[in-house]
Amino acid sequence: MQQPATSLDSTQDQSGNNATGQASAEDKSGLPLIKTTFERLRSALNENVVGQDLVVDQLLTALLADGHVLLEGVPGTAKTMLVKTLASLVGAEFGRVQLTPDMLPSDILGTNVYDLNTRTFTLRKGPIFTGLLLADEINRTPPKTQSALLEAMEERQVTLDGHTEKLSDLFMVVATQNPIEFEGTYPLPEAQLDRFMMKVVISYPQGDAEKQMLRNWQAGSYSRFARPLSAVSTEAEILACRKQLSQIKVEESVMDYLIELVQKSRNLSDLHLGASPRAALAWLSAAKAHAAIEGRDFVTPDNIKFIAEPVLRHRLLLTAESELDGVTIAQVIANLLRQVPVPR
Repeated sequence: MQQPATSLDSTQDQSGNNATGQASAEDKSGLPLIKTTFERLRSALNENVVGQDLVVDQLLTALLADGHVLLEGVPGTAKTMLVKTLASLVGAEFGRVQLTPDMLPSDILGTNVYDLNTRTFTLRKGPIFTGLLLADEINRTPPKTQSALLEAMEERQVTLDGHTEKLSDLFMVVATQNPIEFEGTYPLPEAQLDRFMMKVVISYPQGDAEKQMLRNWQAGSYSRFARPLSAVSTEAEILACRKQLSQIKVEESVMDYLIELVQKSRNLSDLHLGASPRAALAWLSAAKAHAAIEGRDFVTPDNIKFIAEPVLRHRLLLTAESELDGVTIAQVIANLLRQVPVPR
């Protein structure tokens, strides 16, 4: 089996778990913890889901930045496996919802059930009450059911019959969708899309990576009989990483660069809808996580540019004329980055 690209942190025990479960004394800045946590997770994910390095990096960036992910790819590209593997490696409670046209909001959120013996209502919690939620094929369920995720994704809470229940501090939604099937699907409304920090596109593995996947399968991986994965991180570490991101500095010139990009997107002739204020917050948060992953305590324009496409690709809407002309969102984002000068 393919060996991890990086060695585990020296504070780990042989099972791959961090011996302390939290930042050590020398990690007061938070940066060593963020970087080593990311590298442990990336190595373990790349070992189990081969040939998807960029997808893994973007998914982990969103995890550390406390954001949700829309994962898009054709069938058979390991979307579900990737999310389940991530949950195992973090040691997080995992919930899965297979979304279908007949699903109701209560199938996700839960419902209050009346007990005849006690004459009281008891909340029967739905699968949303978890750490990492996989919303599989989210575009196969109607908007009414999709909207059950809105409050949870934005406010990390669920309101049922006037009573509010808090969700896990780790709570993250990874929703999958198939880009080639349209029959029996319901496009996600803009309000739903805007709550995803990133849209990550997963494609076929290339050449040697696909051959390595076959070797892994031949060696017994990917089977329901395979040995369960051991966690290489903890929920406490992920939450500590998120907290430490507040220490990442953003110079005024970099902040102005980001604001100019966001505002410029709202005035491009090819777009009917540009980036929202929520998009600006997500963009900055993801850029800070990417800077910390690279081992820096400050954001550079390169961090802003690196994260631009996954943050914007699901938020920007082309005009009808641009679509007819064959313009793509990727081309618009590249054009946007060219139009705004990079600060020196």
